[in-house]
Amino acid sequence: MQDYLIRATAYDGKVRAFAVKTKAIVEELRRRHNTTPTATAALGRTATAALMMGAMLKGEEKLTIQVKGGGPIGQIVVDANAKGEVRGYVDHPEAELPLNAIGKLDVAGVVGTDGFLYVIKDLGLREPYRGSVPIVSGELGEDFTYYFAKSEQTPSAVALGVLVDVDYTVKTAGGFIIQLLPGLKDEEISHIETELGKLPPITSLLDRGDTLEAILSSLLPDVKVLERSEDIRFQCKCSRDRVEQTLISLGRSELEQILEEDGQAEIVCHFCNEAYHFSGDDLRSIAATLP
Repeated sequence: MQDYLIRATAYDGKVRAFAVKTKAIVEELRRRHNTTPTATAALGRTATAALMMGAMLKGEEKLTIQVKGGGPIGQIVVDANAKGEVRGYVDHPEAELPLNAIGKLDVAGVVGTDGFLYVIKDLGLREPYRGSVPIVSGELGEDFTYYFAKSEQTPSAVALGVLVDVDYTVKTAGGFIIQLLPGLKDEEISHIETELGKLPPITSLLDRGDTLEAILSSLLPDVKVLERSEDIRFQCKCSRDRVEQTLISLGRSELEQILEEDGQAEIVCHFCNEAYHFSGDDLRSIAATLP
């Protein structure tokens, strides 16, 4: 089953829900960045959350998530937009720790718990929206739950998961966000909380073949799927032309210094790990156009 995202409501519009399957996208991130299993899980969970948060946006709106927990993985950065595009990286893709006390990947250990989760939204206004919360667990699902409650004042349940296979490839990945809107009765909230408490990990459900629709239906009895999108994907905005513009911005003297010291230049995109090579002749041609 390919990656896809659904948007749904329940309880007469008093609950909204998003769910996404991201196996291929997270595998693409793993392949490009050569992440260890735990780094794959951390980056994949963040990218999964970003895709669902991107689905809350409209038109040309976009967002950036930064996770700075002080752990050995360093910073996690993920961009997403309303079109279903996502890209991301971690500072230290080689970071790895032993399994945690319950035999799972130690995501909290590599992420760290001494720092903040930042969300920057470009909504087309003069200034971007910026929200941040302290990292409360480092497992990321709980951290995004805390973000929605504190920064956006929307009680939410966030589940994120990445299952890594024995050969380090991504076996499955996905998540859901359930948001409680005004007007819900106490007994309705209690029912949702009870069902959430009984639900197995999202990766267990996806691994056994459950659809996103089935997962939400098990939590929300009258769920109505409003939209299903299979057009979600890893997408980087870098290009040789953009990298060349970066070189131009360095100025003639700095380009000449690069030529003198290295004779060439290779620039690697943080987000997709694509390398752009500029020969000495390329650099001389660029420098010749500058004052």
